[in-house]
Amino acid sequence: MKINPAQLGTVRPLRPGVATAEEQIASAKQLKDAYTDFVGKTFFGQMMKAMRSTVGKPAYFHGGQGEEVFRSQLDQQMADHMSEASADQITEPMFRQQFPRQWKMLAEAERQSAASMGDLSSLRRR
Repeated sequence: MKINPAQLGTVRPLRPGVATAEEQIASAKQLKDAYTDFVGKTFFGQMMKAMRSTVGKPAYFHGGQGEEVFRSQLDQQMADHMSEASADQITEPMFRQQFPRQWKMLAEAERQSAASMGDLSSLRRR
């Protein structure tokens, strides 16, 4: 297959134009949320799987075949809740290292937001 340089001029980007700062921040937030969700659920899911493989069936309080059939769904739900509760603590340093440009944008946006909230205290009634 040969590439004709004359035809390259007709190739258009998927998103025309340069993204605005707000669009870039929104995109970075979306990336961070997806990253946190994926890493958290994967980490906690694997942790639950490893924990289940190390223990045998209890002599008492075992749900029988029903528990065995639905155990993976139970573990997935538990991993989802654990991810929502504490995945940020695990993924924040990883996100900072893997996506430094997006992390800097989000950090700057948070700083600006905090500064603007500080300015609102001067509007308080006396």
